[in-house]
Amino acid sequence: MTARGITECAVEDLTEAEARKELARLAKDVARHDRLYYQQDAPAVSDADYDALRARNASIEARFPELARPDSPSQRVGAAPAEHFAKVKHALPMLSLGNAFEDSDVTDFADRVRRFLGLSGDAALDMTAEPKIDGLSISLRYEEGELVLGATRGDGSQGENVTANVRTIGDIPNRVTAKDFPDIFEVRGEIYMTHDDFAALNARQQAAGQQPYVNPRNTAAGSLRQLDTKITAERPLRFFAYAWGEASALPADTQMGVIEAFKRWKFPVNPLMRLCGSVDEMLEVYRTIEGTRATFGYDIDGVVYKVNRLDYQERLGFVSRAPRWAVAHKFPAEKATTRLHDIEIQVGRTGALTPVAKLEPVTVGGVVVQNASLHNEDEIARKDVRIGDTVIIQRAGDVIPQILGPVLEKRPKGAKPFIFPTICPACGSHAVREVNPKTGKEDVVRRCTGGLICPAQAVERLKHFVSRNAYDIEGLGAKQVEAFYKEDRIKSPADIFTLEIRDERAEDKLKDKEGFGDLSVRNLFAAIDTRRTISLDRFIYALGIRHVGETTARVLAKSYGTAEALQEALDTAADKESDAYAELVNIDGIGEVVGEAIVEFFAEAHNQEAVAALLEQVTPDAYEVEETDSPVAGKTVVFTGTLEQVTRSEAKALAERLGAKVAGSVSKKTDYVVAGPGAGSKRKKAEELGVMILSEAEWLELVGEG
Repeated sequence: MTARGITECAVEDLTEAEARKELARLAKDVARHDRLYYQQDAPAVSDADYDALRARNASIEARFPELARPDSPSQRVGAAPAEHFAKVKHALPMLSLGNAFEDSDVTDFADRVRRFLGLSGDAALDMTAEPKIDGLSISLRYEEGELVLGATRGDGSQGENVTANVRTIGDIPNRVTAKDFPDIFEVRGEIYMTHDDFAALNARQQAAGQQPYVNPRNTAAGSLRQLDTKITAERPLRFFAYAWGEASALPADTQMGVIEAFKRWKFPVNPLMRLCGSVDEMLEVYRTIEGTRATFGYDIDGVVYKVNRLDYQERLGFVSRAPRWAVAHKFPAEKATTRLHDIEIQVGRTGALTPVAKLEPVTVGGVVVQNASLHNEDEIARKDVRIGDTVIIQRAGDVIPQILGPVLEKRPKGAKPFIFPTICPACGSHAVREVNPKTGKEDVVRRCTGGLICPAQAVERLKHFVSRNAYDIEGLGAKQVEAFYKEDRIKSPADIFTLEIRDERAEDKLKDKEGFGDLSVRNLFAAIDTRRTISLDRFIYALGIRHVGETTARVLAKSYGTAEALQEALDTAADKESDAYAELVNIDGIGEVVGEAIVEFFAEAHNQEAVAALLEQVTPDAYEVEETDSPVAGKTVVFTGTLEQVTRSEAKALAERLGAKVAGSVSKKTDYVVAGPGAGSKRKKAEELGVMILSEAEWLELVGEG
């Protein structure tokens, strides 16, 4: 039978071989029509003809279910609801971007890149510029051209498996047939919803007597995370590709070249992306996009700049959770005016008293704002903000709204300057501003001296423990933690992981609590169980040690490797004359202030008990050091003096990529001191301790870069 004959043949008359060929044709035809409709807004067939193709495909699959293809059009219409989303570890982390808010920040970014790479001011440094889509980040993994995994960003290291939902999105190919498509390739980008599609969806909601959605971004995110994929299939989701993760090969050696390959492979890419040869050109693109964004038909919140050369990107590497080779230039903050009803003092996990403005609700940037940060008492005095004032507030991106100042002509008579409390509102302890003994300067933050007896600090530490970049337990957010604390269900981190077994014995079971039920309680306990193992850096960050943010937590995890080794070292480091203390403060990026805070935390008996109880319930993963056969893997290196062939920053980054530890000063545990011209006390100490001293050239030869 001819191919034409197969297309005309009734489904019930097809042989198995003919059905297989027909399903392949239908998958190809429907995919082509999807691209024409979703990506090019140029449909080539009527809706009726398109529906007929899909109906024929469904009929053939119903007769021959074993022949259903991974790229079948039926994958676009959804399947039975899932019970929950499985967690997926990203092969390469999905990182966030640093922000630039002013033109000077963009200049500083370019200057930092030049300094790191050792480029002169007139050396070529091309950057790409593209709109920053306000949507939901997604990673699409293809193996031999087949879409095998769709995962949300999650915490950057681990996301949710939403493959079934991703398959329903018309913009995303289920199969890539291009001959030059690598065997393994992760396409990354943003899922979003256009203004027109959002308006049409809301019209349908209101016609059905249901509550309209708030904004396209949240609606797109909620649509992708539907357990019932049929709901996702009904939502008008779109996709832009702009990055990649793991790849067995790359099609080009520049950012722009890879994006051109995406376009060739039939992935939608943003047509506004431009290549810029200078900061002036980057800012010109920014101005153009900012001035015309209202016409785009979808939300953006800035422009992303990326170093174009991929070899430069590799050399630049990453700092914390962001690449050094990219930055997001955000649009100016949106502003509004409203009335300040009150100033509430909140107590944080470190005892810091933070003033929060309680506002007449007002919409700013599509979000209803009722609270705004006032930072500290000096800031209140400087801005002269008073209760009853009409104030100007601004909100930029995800930044907490802040008050810029009062509208003085609208100030009510009798409004008095705000007097900041010197007593903790949570426990009644004195609240003081500490004086730095080294500088003699008073801290801008006033802190509660109540410590462990202060319930506010205890609650805030628990909130920090379950926050997004710490344990991030689904269903256990800040409000739930506060409620559980008041009910005596959770008083310490370890209590979270014993909640289920205690609930089984309790008379007032969680399932009987308002807002809960059997299913929600089972889901909560399951979510808690999935977090019994977590990366060491997130475990350290979750402890809420003062001065220890995500970057410092990662440095500690890399330096000590396991929770046991960290605890053992810090127990010994309580003696500030010990080698362990010297090693701690010697770690590049730690220093004495942070080192003392870490030692003090682990020296506190209550903290020791809390950490020990927690470790009975959880097992932090050992820090994974990328395997390398480098001769400096596991070695401790100190750089001193002037480096002439590479910059100091690049030298440190290279050493860390090769598995070495970079220290800030020389000790008995130092393996190499790389000394350039002008090396002073560090070289002298290395000589005294018998540490091997290398010139820059010898170092580069040792690591294979000479």
